[in-house]
Amino acid sequence: MATTRVQTAAVYQERLGPSLWVIVSAAVLAPMAALVLAPIDTTVALIVGAAVGILAIAVLVWLSPVVRVSDGRVRAGRAWIAAHFLGEPVALTGEDARLARGPGLDATAWHLIRGGIDGVVVVPVVDPDDPARAWVISSRTPDRLAAAIRYARSPH
Repeated sequence: MATTRVQTAAVYQERLGPSLWVIVSAAVLAPMAALVLAPIDTTVALIVGAAVGILAIAVLVWLSPVVRVSDGRVRAGRAWIAAHFLGEPVALTGEDARLARGPGLDATAWHLIRGGIDGVVVVPVVDPDDPARAWVISSRTPDRLAAAIRYARSPH
């Protein structure tokens, strides 16, 4: 008997792109590349410098992990877990998020933390066979991510 898998739209999706300061730092590669080639030919130096800067920024954005909640799964980067194995998510911002990312970070949790992103969602794992006791995920909109996880956990 053949089955057809229906792909549903994502309930939540966010790319954890680099912060502005990381992009500015990558853009510094452009004048550095141009300076290397400037003694040879200024036109070539400007073209190569611009290409290097654009390529560096594009690679940083392209390699940024994606957080996605869909089809009863929570994906964070390359990892995923079925939503029914997760407990109640907690959205944190400000000082609470800083503590969750720093001094209060659980070494047994699975982490997807990105610098420059203030919010964090902490989700306990209720699967007794899973070695990770929680997932700690950076998010620019932690309240929306937590709501999407709650929705994915609920029978609908």
